[in-house]
Amino acid sequence: MKKIFIAGHRGLVGSSLKRLYDSLEDWETVVRTRQEVDLSDANATLEFLKAEKPDVVIDAAARVGGIHANNEYPVEFLLQNLQIQNSLISGAYQAGVNKLLFLGSSCIYPKLAKQPITEDELLNGYLEPTNEAYAVAKIAGIKLCQAYRKQYGANFISGMPTNLYGPGDNFDLSNSHVLPALIHKFHLAKTGQTDSVKVWGSGSPRREFLHVDDLATACRLLVDDYDSEEIINIGTGEDVTIKELADLVQSVVGYAGEIQWDSDKPDGTPRKLLNVSRLKSLGWKPQISLEDGIRSAYDWFLEQISD
Repeated sequence: MKKIFIAGHRGLVGSSLKRLYDSLEDWETVVRTRQEVDLSDANATLEFLKAEKPDVVIDAAARVGGIHANNEYPVEFLLQNLQIQNSLISGAYQAGVNKLLFLGSSCIYPKLAKQPITEDELLNGYLEPTNEAYAVAKIAGIKLCQAYRKQYGANFISGMPTNLYGPGDNFDLSNSHVLPALIHKFHLAKTGQTDSVKVWGSGSPRREFLHVDDLATACRLLVDDYDSEEIINIGTGEDVTIKELADLVQSVVGYAGEIQWDSDKPDGTPRKLLNVSRLKSLGWKPQISLEDGIRSAYDWFLEQISD
């Protein structure tokens, strides 16, 4: 039996990974809360990894948020993510971990990258300003993994997921991403707590969305079968406009009222669609449709507010 440490197991990505690996008989899943091991503390992280001796580490621990949160707290988004990933990556090497999967984000790519975005677009242009701090931290993590591979031969790999959603997401309207924010807004309007739904921007930007449980199966494949220094995109290869997304969420939630578009708010990157041919060549493809995925996320949201 192999042992895997999932960093950030209480978050959207980590909780899905934990569900998957808990179901596999040949893997022992190791997790720790922030109170048990502070991953921003390099010494504490190293001592934990030396004591636990996992075969594999998946870094799903990060400070994340939407446009508003990234704009308001760039220091925290840069500093905290650097601290966490530096502790985990350097600690994994020093503790003799056999393999590490570092999870980045599609926001690492230039704002005006060629679409669909191939992995070689990294550092080929300037970043989207509204999430630059988070992107810079993730790029640093990629480069640190590649540096450990080049200098010490460490089997550290990096996967770049597209926009993620699903059970375990953050639905806080002040710092969530677009899809869970839309679910929350439409629910408030449906239940009469607001008069209408106001959505940031024009609705024209195009975005790709991947259910977090599909991401988990992709990560399992990468842990088992991917050993390249090259980053690899993780997504569906399909996108929708924010307006199309809003219409779909409206239908799933069952809200029949008005949508107001606040064009004074920023749209962010015009389009962000990943080229996922490298991942699909390994035999992987997503299994959960966007409509079914939104339904599962809304069901989970309803469970949380009813507790």
